[in-house]
Amino acid sequence: MIEALLAPFQFPFMQQAFAAALLVALPMGLISSFLILKGWSLMGDAISHAVLPGVVLAYAAGLPLAAGAFAAGMGCALLTGYLKEHSRVKQDTVMGVVFSGMFGLGIVLFSFIETELHLDHILFGDILGLTWADVAETALIAGIVVAFVGLMRRDLLVCAFDATHARAIGLPVRLYHYGLLAVLSLAIVGALKAAGIILAVAMLIAPGATAFLVTRRFEAMLAAAVAVAATCSFLGVYLSFFIDSAPAPTIVVLMTISFLCAFAWSRRKAVMEAVTGAAAR
Repeated sequence: MIEALLAPFQFPFMQQAFAAALLVALPMGLISSFLILKGWSLMGDAISHAVLPGVVLAYAAGLPLAAGAFAAGMGCALLTGYLKEHSRVKQDTVMGVVFSGMFGLGIVLFSFIETELHLDHILFGDILGLTWADVAETALIAGIVVAFVGLMRRDLLVCAFDATHARAIGLPVRLYHYGLLAVLSLAIVGALKAAGIILAVAMLIAPGATAFLVTRRFEAMLAAAVAVAATCSFLGVYLSFFIDSAPAPTIVVLMTISFLCAFAWSRRKAVMEAVTGAAAR
């Protein structure tokens, strides 16, 4: 029985998958908390989809795919900001137009290029096909994101809650704004090979949303989001070995279940507090 439960850890490709999943979960959980507070969930969706043309062009030019994905992600963020500031269209509408256009461009470019890359691996990830070099690249990206968020989290929090107050006390709001967009793009690049373009969206939103429901302080929210992301990522890879499913979708399903459980718990707690308050009166 014990040998069967430990079987996944005996295979090198599973060891690499476990390592990559945890390295992706850490920066995703941290960034997710800021996206939820700032109402940037759609921004994560937009950048995730917008990296596709960058990946295709980088492959065609013989450049690292991560470089192309990061350039495309930042391009999407900058273009979205420019269009919002110079038009009457709301930001969510602009993001919808930009990311769908860039995603469509990526599909068109992919159809013109002869490549050994499989489109499904780009869209949904290929965590079981990673090498230790891929894991090392993911670790480097995770380290950069975690270092930035760890050092700047208080200032980023002030900017997220009240940009006007942040400017009044001398914080470089615009710099932090684009800095957060840059690490968001980096986090997506780090998750690209493991989770893919589409499933990375869930990993950017679900941990922060779940943590938001069960915590009251931001530091606790960060810790809870990372814990949810890491636990679901580890268990998703582990369970996929036994149920013969793809790891990334399994991770996303577990994150969704975690969110629903947190929602049910928060509703029950609210009802109990209301009943207690009514009885006290």
